[in-house]
Amino acid sequence: MSRIKEAFQDKKAFIPFITCGFPDLETTGKIVRAAQENGADLIELGIPFSDPTAEGPVIQGANVKALEGGVTTDKIFEFVRELRKDVTVPMVFMTYANVVFSYGSERFISTCARVGIDGIILPDLPFEEKDEFDPICKKYEVDLVSLIAPTSENRIAMIAKEASGFIYIVSSLGVTGVRSEITTDIGAMVKLVKENTDVPCAVGFGISKPEQARKMAGLSDGAIVGSAIIRIIEQYGREAAPYVGEYVKSMKEAVMDN
Repeated sequence: MSRIKEAFQDKKAFIPFITCGFPDLETTGKIVRAAQENGADLIELGIPFSDPTAEGPVIQGANVKALEGGVTTDKIFEFVRELRKDVTVPMVFMTYANVVFSYGSERFISTCARVGIDGIILPDLPFEEKDEFDPICKKYEVDLVSLIAPTSENRIAMIAKEASGFIYIVSSLGVTGVRSEITTDIGAMVKLVKENTDVPCAVGFGISKPEQARKMAGLSDGAIVGSAIIRIIEQYGREAAPYVGEYVKSMKEAVMDN
């Protein structure tokens, strides 16, 4: 069984998103470890990109600051290799197709496998173009995580049938960011996914409060949170790790209420 599947085994998963290098890689390392210690089941690591089209202003800002701080894909690979000395939860990269292309797809994906990255999420990769990366991912046993959005409609079944790792269900239209309420019929999307695959699915985009996480994990296999965590890092900077840890603990407890 893949490490990603294990993260969802017999429990609801809480998945934090953390931008690598914001405010610096040393702090990112402390935050990742604090997240693991406080119950994160899987961690999404963002590789900063100059044009992150799926991101709202909070994560965009973190991307800009990380890039200004000199973070590169090579430095992030080296950083993950260090993390893997004591971080055991599955980790996936969230980045953009261009980052993988410009690095060289085979080189990027084989390095992911070598340093201990379990999967990659490319929000700008249309399902129809996933063959650019999918065969290489399969070759190196790195899961290419599919996204399903409210606009996927009649393609949901098709995407679900070919999914690996886990499925990222996008709760709302638009970009990432905190939302006061989530109005999409998540239940109907999840039902369609479950009819077509046994790959677990987690809901992200717009979740920030424990009650939202509890509700979304009740409808699916887990909850993903990004912008709310980046805001904590924005607020506390290099001292953010314990505060992120507390937040992760409260969110993990909420998803376990199901």
